[in-house]
Amino acid sequence: MSKLNNILTNFKNMPVDGMTKTLFVAITLCLVCSMVVSFAAVNLKEVQEVNKAIDKQKNILQVAGLYYEGIDVEKSFSSFEPIVVDLNQGKFTNRFDPLTFDDKKAAQDPQLSISLKEDPASIGRRTNFATVYLLKKEDGSLDKVILPIHGYGLWSTLYGFIALEKNGNDIFGLQFYQHAETPGLGAEVDNPKWKAQWKGKKINNDSGELMITVAKTQKYKEHHIDALAGATLTSNGVDNLVKFWMGEAGFKKFLTNLQNGAA
Repeated sequence: MSKLNNILTNFKNMPVDGMTKTLFVAITLCLVCSMVVSFAAVNLKEVQEVNKAIDKQKNILQVAGLYYEGIDVEKSFSSFEPIVVDLNQGKFTNRFDPLTFDDKKAAQDPQLSISLKEDPASIGRRTNFATVYLLKKEDGSLDKVILPIHGYGLWSTLYGFIALEKNGNDIFGLQFYQHAETPGLGAEVDNPKWKAQWKGKKINNDSGELMITVAKTQKYKEHHIDALAGATLTSNGVDNLVKFWMGEAGFKKFLTNLQNGAA
């Protein structure tokens, strides 16, 4: 006990601005702060996961045109049926629980994804399975289908959803919920006026050819979205990622099967 008292006495007698006391205080402060942060992270993880799920549901409601301030997100989201799709087969699968399946993690798992040789969306790997959301009417019939999409823009990977009418060809809406594009330029993908252009556009022509395009010049009005002013690379990125996910490597086989009742 006397040794401890001597140590404490010697420590107190050290100069306040001395190296030893300064290092001790700094290290102690770091340890205490790290313990507080770790404690908060562990104990708030469940709350964070719940908030993350609600935010995802909110974005799906928004792209489907069902969100408004004050809405009960979880209750309104019950109109959707989440289901996992096997992209290679273009069919639904019960291999995974759609409520817990993580598309992003699956894309990094060599057992659940493929490496892309042709990669216009610059995503590296494509998951073999993806969670889609079917919006049902009160009579149980299909109203809309919401598909997850992502791809690289100028500075970041844009993650979002595209909402299609039940025919699988007419676009109802497009929304990105995560990206780091330049504010005022590429970040204008969040501009309501720009997003409004997507409604009513057609993905394919009557022959089934993929036609949807984000570009400066208009060739076919029913398939054209104006590129963002001053954000050519972001616009090209959106063009590439939408074409990728609506094409053969993405959801096209599934959408065809859905229309034919073979999904």
